[in-house]
Amino acid sequence: MENSASIQYDEDSIKSLDWKEHIRLRPGMYIGKLGDGSSIDDGIYVLVKEIVDNSIDEHMMGNGKNIEIKISEHRVEVRDYGRGIPLGKVVDCVSKINTGGKYDSGAFQKSVGLNGVGTKAVNALSNYFRVQSFREGKSKNAEFQQGNLVNESGEIATSQRNGTHIAFEPDGLIFKNFRYIPQYLDNMIWNYCYLNAGLTINFNGQKYISQNGLMDLLVSKSDAESIRYPIIHLKGEDIEFAMTHGNQYGEEYYSFVNGQYTTQGGTHLAAFREAVVKAVREHFGKDYAPEDIRSSIIAAVAIRVQEPVFESQTKTKLGSNTITPDPNSTTIRTFVNDFVKERLDNYLHMNPEARDAMKKRIEQSERERKELAGIKKLANDRAKKANLHNKKLRDCRLHFTDLKNELRHESTLFITEGDSASGSITKSRNIQTQAVFSLRGKPLNCFGLNKKIVYENEEFNLLQHALDIENGVENLRFNRIVIATDADVDGMHIRLLLMTFFLQFFPDLVRNGHLYVLETPLFRVRNKKETFYCYNDEEKQAAIAKLGSKPEITRFKGLGEISPEEFGKFIGEDMHLEPIILQKETSIQKLLTYYMGKNTPERQRFIIDNLKIETNIEELAIAI
Repeated sequence: MENSASIQYDEDSIKSLDWKEHIRLRPGMYIGKLGDGSSIDDGIYVLVKEIVDNSIDEHMMGNGKNIEIKISEHRVEVRDYGRGIPLGKVVDCVSKINTGGKYDSGAFQKSVGLNGVGTKAVNALSNYFRVQSFREGKSKNAEFQQGNLVNESGEIATSQRNGTHIAFEPDGLIFKNFRYIPQYLDNMIWNYCYLNAGLTINFNGQKYISQNGLMDLLVSKSDAESIRYPIIHLKGEDIEFAMTHGNQYGEEYYSFVNGQYTTQGGTHLAAFREAVVKAVREHFGKDYAPEDIRSSIIAAVAIRVQEPVFESQTKTKLGSNTITPDPNSTTIRTFVNDFVKERLDNYLHMNPEARDAMKKRIEQSERERKELAGIKKLANDRAKKANLHNKKLRDCRLHFTDLKNELRHESTLFITEGDSASGSITKSRNIQTQAVFSLRGKPLNCFGLNKKIVYENEEFNLLQHALDIENGVENLRFNRIVIATDADVDGMHIRLLLMTFFLQFFPDLVRNGHLYVLETPLFRVRNKKETFYCYNDEEKQAAIAKLGSKPEITRFKGLGEISPEEFGKFIGEDMHLEPIILQKETSIQKLLTYYMGKNTPERQRFIIDNLKIETNIEELAIAI
């Protein structure tokens, strides 16, 4: 090894990168983690948002009521009908850092992005990028490749309406084997509409529009049969919230700043949670525990502020605590607190039925919490002993709670069955970011059971402690929870039982995109020179055709049959993960009742129609 003292540090050691080189060298600084599109926070979705955010900002300023979005397998197009980029600045606005209209507070107020980086990052990270502006009967366009200008037109006459059209294709050298998942895009588009009532977005030929804002969002996310009282929907200048209580476990929030979905919350969400507790306590004149007030709450809150400060370029968490840069201005906490306290108190006075239903739900949560107190203590003691002696959890070194580490999003817990499978994963895993939890036998079908069962059942109790979600998902230790079971009937059954556990008791883990199924190859096709791992029959036939003659074909029936050396290839960079996604209209209660409840004639017919061959079993396991 070269001695550090011998390394020269002189003028030649100092390197200067231009804007696009720096973005391509350190993409995580600009778009978070790269990923292949299987996670909702993967960079390819951030690229889409950066472009659409600009169109939304135009709409917020009163320019354009329609946005057209087309997304195919690898290409994105966004056309808005705002003012259009000034023609003389078309190239600069997408290729010069710190260039944009949002530095002029008169041109953009309460915008999502203010640092002039987003569109440039998309340009630099795209193999193809095209921008065209239409303005006052004239048009200008420019084309780029990896941030480099390759074609620029002069100003030409046009009959098209004012606005901007941007098309790009993410660079396959950076985003390897990526794909856009339609459900993630669908949720993104709906959130834009909920935050901008009256805006029409045409996405791949389908019309999206919301007339009632956050009220519509909660209607789409909650089951009308399970909520305790009609949704409370209150709006003020620069603030809006909607809330109700349901029958589910945990707390469910959707928070936004200037139209940006802050998936990790931040100052505004913390202020809202505190404000609801204070308002309820003062209204009822009772010192309810905060967890009883917020238990089973479903809420959405949106605020608009000038020059918001986010904790990263991806804008998933608000860090600022002021409405304006003026240090003497009202803090976000005070702003939210005052609004919620006054308006929620007034609403409850004017709606006694909602008031009584809320009180009844809070006191039910209080009783349930007290009943569980003794059981939880015993369960915690058992978990501590099990962690010391049973070694069910083979932990990793980096966790999702390590907020300052950019690799925290890679933290993964594999839940697997049996010693042989867990052994293969344990030997081949990345000990920095990948942990293994070994199940013993099939989990209990917990559908219809209460939270007490989680503490009394050893497997469930140890699993929730491994994830550190006993007191909520804020301390979740792993960003990805991966169900890794055999691809046979028993393995599919275990998948369904684990999904039921998470959906029943920790549904926000699923809603927030943390739950996955690991896909491992079904076949190995090889000869003396080449080896192909195939995930379905089509890939197997293609491999046989490519190798010719009579290759050796191995059918993997269980994870334990795959050697650790081979397994390492399936949980590395090219790991195949299938996300568990809840559709916008999905009711968890109805879903679980249908699949995991009593055997009805409808479900028997579904089984007959859909479980005829083994591949359909896999489709059923992903269906929920």
